[in-house]
Amino acid sequence: MPHFIIECSQDILQQRAPDEIMDVVYNAAESTGLFAVNDIKVRLQPYQYYRLGEGKKNFLHVFGYIMQGRSTEQKAVLSKKISTGLTELLPDTSFLSVNISEFEAATYSNKALINPENTHHNHHFGL
Repeated sequence: MPHFIIECSQDILQQRAPDEIMDVVYNAAESTGLFAVNDIKVRLQPYQYYRLGEGKKNFLHVFGYIMQGRSTEQKAVLSKKISTGLTELLPDTSFLSVNISEFEAATYSNKALINPENTHHNHHFGL
């Protein structure tokens, strides 16, 4: 946790390498101090087929999924840092946006949480 999924039009990857784009998101998330460095996960999915409004050529959207418990202000800072960094990297992108959503702790599960030895319900148990 957290997960950042970048969706973009294929042509974005002709402007910048995937690692450059993912590094901007990773570094922005890391710079907030909200997450353990080893917990941040970023992945990128380009789309070959998409439809945009008239005169619009491409898009990039980041879906950020984080564990509940951060303030609205903290989430807004995270969103702004990501969008600012990506806008600097890709200034001519027609649509560039970021959305931060929360996982509900009560319904979240992972490999660590289901481990019977994890009696303290540590999300990072065994990592």
